[in-house]
Amino acid sequence: MLAIVLVIAALFVLFFKDILVPLLRAQLHRDFDGARALLSERGLRGALTVVLVEALQMVVVFIPAEFIQISSGLSYPFPAALVLCDLGVCLGASIIFVLVRVFRFQSAAYTKRRQRIDRLSAAVHDRNTVILLYLLFFMPIIPFGAICYYGSSTKLPYGKYIRTVATGVIPSIVVSNLMGAAGMAFLRESLPLWLLLCIIVALAALLFVLIFFVIRHCCFHGAEETPDSMMYALVFFLVRLWQGRRVRVELDETLLQQAEAPYILLANHESFFDFYYISQMSHVRNPSYLLNAFYFTRPVLRRMGKPGGFLSKKLFTPDMGAAVGLLRMTRKGYPVVIFPEARLSPDGRSNPILEPGGALYQKLNVDLVLVRISGAYWADPKWRRRGYRCKVRVEVARVLKRDEVKAMEPSALDALIAETLRSDASAASVDTYPQRDKAEGLENLLYRCADCGALYTTKGEGNTLSCTKCGARHTLDETYHFTDAPGSIPAYYDRIRAMERETLAGFRLDAEVETKVYGADGRVVKKERGACSLTPEAFVYHSATEDFEIPTAELSALPFSCGKEFELYHDGLLHYFYPLSERQQVARWALFVDLLTENRAKAVDIITD
Repeated sequence: MLAIVLVIAALFVLFFKDILVPLLRAQLHRDFDGARALLSERGLRGALTVVLVEALQMVVVFIPAEFIQISSGLSYPFPAALVLCDLGVCLGASIIFVLVRVFRFQSAAYTKRRQRIDRLSAAVHDRNTVILLYLLFFMPIIPFGAICYYGSSTKLPYGKYIRTVATGVIPSIVVSNLMGAAGMAFLRESLPLWLLLCIIVALAALLFVLIFFVIRHCCFHGAEETPDSMMYALVFFLVRLWQGRRVRVELDETLLQQAEAPYILLANHESFFDFYYISQMSHVRNPSYLLNAFYFTRPVLRRMGKPGGFLSKKLFTPDMGAAVGLLRMTRKGYPVVIFPEARLSPDGRSNPILEPGGALYQKLNVDLVLVRISGAYWADPKWRRRGYRCKVRVEVARVLKRDEVKAMEPSALDALIAETLRSDASAASVDTYPQRDKAEGLENLLYRCADCGALYTTKGEGNTLSCTKCGARHTLDETYHFTDAPGSIPAYYDRIRAMERETLAGFRLDAEVETKVYGADGRVVKKERGACSLTPEAFVYHSATEDFEIPTAELSALPFSCGKEFELYHDGLLHYFYPLSERQQVARWALFVDLLTENRAKAVDIITD
């Protein structure tokens, strides 16, 4: 190893002193002929330098390959530059092969990236090592050297290994060499800057198209519209970039080993990113997710949902398509993740499960995995736009085998699921939150003062929720508890519930709204202004083009986005209502519907008893 280090150091000194520094100096003095001839005039020594430095960056891993590839593109004709760089890659790959297979050497730089490579390997449909290596070479996030350390650690024969390396790196080398040639044209031929930028963008786009084609037709062939598809991998790759360093996911999944795929995984629903936290578990196969059909109305997500193998469900309205999708996906052998509350928790406590699924789970004839998520509510609460860096815990609380599921009464199964998934974020804190803006946006949930009862007078600033009418102030500490009574966000919310329950018999809510209506294809059918009203008997909507009434007995819940809108389905179309004033009131409309649903459930329990 000492000899290898000494050789590496000598090569670096040689390259920087005799080649790279003179090359940069020639370019600064606009000696373009000298810069171009710097490597080529050295004959065999210059060509050997390109090969050795390319091999060097392979072995060391953390050294970027682009600088020697671009330099060779500046100094040699394109075909020669391509051959020299590819020879260097093959030499480096061969050295790595010997180090790993003969000396059992492991690079620290590769070890740091091993988890990322393992995750990508799980996304390859047939787990073929050669296909996986091609996939890794085409992705810019992992150095060539780390990929070769991985390939050498497999049982791949040297011949197949080196052929894969030699061909897999060509697209990247081609782009780097062409960028070097374009840079020389810019310096020597006074190429306009805008044209140089266009060339670079075009080359990058060409490489992307090639990568897309190869990955889609070779690595993910036959996996369309399943969780093994390229679109599924892309979705979670993007989410991982967004969330990966912000949230630390702690897993307690020992019981998952008892479950046999395909299974249905049921989890409580604390935040929008719960699906990502579930994805970090050690699933035997990538699971599909049953999502709110609303997400399939978004322009980008609409094009990613079905191709990615995601399933959709219209909230709180009959939707046979969801059941058919579940049956189809489990028959293909894929687990499916469901959040049976079907909406985010408003105050950190579990919502009641309003659409029992016990009978359906029995018909699917699969195991049930019951998972509790803790800490996600404070990471991304419903009422705040900005997420926090924090810890989220994912625990497999119970596994029900399919025979056990079949033996239970559907109602008893539903009760067991609800009890197992029940959670309270305030009572089960898993982290502390030192941020100084915890209360910002909280007025969109706690819309009424818990002290004087005034409507829409609360305001969250910093860590304090205050009332502009009576002056009451309640400050959140690092555990998201108020430093005085009522003590917590759920307790404050319960005070509001108690005030609204007193008026439940004869209340009436009215709002002028802007309305968006989405069709079955997820596109906006129309936009208009109208008026909504809610009474104990019915929800009523009136506009210039539409009038309808929904009895509250048929309205089990009113999903809403804090400070924005509330939504429901009518005649199979999704309606979004945006109040023109006091946007805080959407939380109030949703709460009244919850209270009416709660009263009906109590009445049924009394009759049953």
